[in-house]
Amino acid sequence: MELKDNITGLQHLGIPCRDLNAACSFYQQLGFNEIFRKDFVDEACMAGEARFMQLGTLTLELYATDMTVGQSGAIDHVALNVQDIDAAFAAVNAIGLNNTGDCIHQLPFFAHGVKFFTISGPNGEKIEFNQYL
Repeated sequence: MELKDNITGLQHLGIPCRDLNAACSFYQQLGFNEIFRKDFVDEACMAGEARFMQLGTLTLELYATDMTVGQSGAIDHVALNVQDIDAAFAAVNAIGLNNTGDCIHQLPFFAHGVKFFTISGPNGEKIEFNQYL
């Protein structure tokens, strides 16, 4: 399967938040509904909380950690939905785009978890390849 055939579209936008409750309230006023929440600890042992908000086909991952900057331009990542994370990882490596040296990670988000890896775009933006399990 070619990489372009594996990517099915935008999965979510990741937005770091200083005040997670205020951010969720703001997006609820715009019509978003909370569809999932989870406390987490990442690979750097940084604890935080993530909440996923959805309006139609747009999903936002709002999350708070001690390192949140809270400034304009603070969208942290664009997550692309993939059907097969292993195939996407192999394809990205084969064409030399794994410029972060990342590996596949797993988080206990949603019913069965997610697997993902991240590369960097030409402007330093993070592109996350993400598969719901």
